[in-house]
Amino acid sequence: MSDGAEVTTDEFRSLADARCEVMLDVTRKTLREDPDLRLCEGLRLIEATRKAVNRLVPDAADIFESTELLELRGILMERFGLTELPPGPVN
Repeated sequence: MSDGAEVTTDEFRSLADARCEVMLDVTRKTLREDPDLRLCEGLRLIEATRKAVNRLVPDAADIFESTELLELRGILMERFGLTELPPGPVN
């Protein structure tokens, strides 16, 4: 997979082991349901998840960015009633 070829969503899911799936499931659930979650915490959680998945499945970084990351950001935007998220790193 490291030959530069584009990875499909199905290929990402086959590359992503159980750790990635559990991490993504927990992240989604936290973003949707944690009653105390603040926007900045949600943004940090998404970034931490992105970094962890990229370490576990480096060949699938592009597909993660274009599918899973967009979904996670969409969950956060919906929860906080936003049309876009602030750019840049979150402290």
